[in-house]
Amino acid sequence: MIGKIRQKLISLAPTPQLKTVDLVCPICERPIPDSQKDAHHLIPKSRGGKTTEYLHRICHRQIHALFSETELATQFNTAATLQEHPEMQRFLLWVKSKPNHFYEKSRKSYRLKDK
Repeated sequence: MIGKIRQKLISLAPTPQLKTVDLVCPICERPIPDSQKDAHHLIPKSRGGKTTEYLHRICHRQIHALFSETELATQFNTAATLQEHPEMQRFLLWVKSKPNHFYEKSRKSYRLKDK
């Protein structure tokens, strides 16, 4: 009898909620909602990269719109070097004013169309 009462009390007790840790985008330094989480290879897989970081989908798309895989592998393979680029700085100023779940398509850079 006591076992059934204990089972009933356990089933009615609230389950402890695990605290979720918000991922922060290393590019724009804003929290990433699950719906906007993209994994980015800092060095492209085609160039031998293995490690990934989670970014906002819009930041990830902007990186690939601005830089070729060769540039990403040789020059822009850290979040800090990506943030220092003038076109990325302009993008970051713009995107920081948007809500965390904001997404808009990115256009390819005109300079990449010639390559």
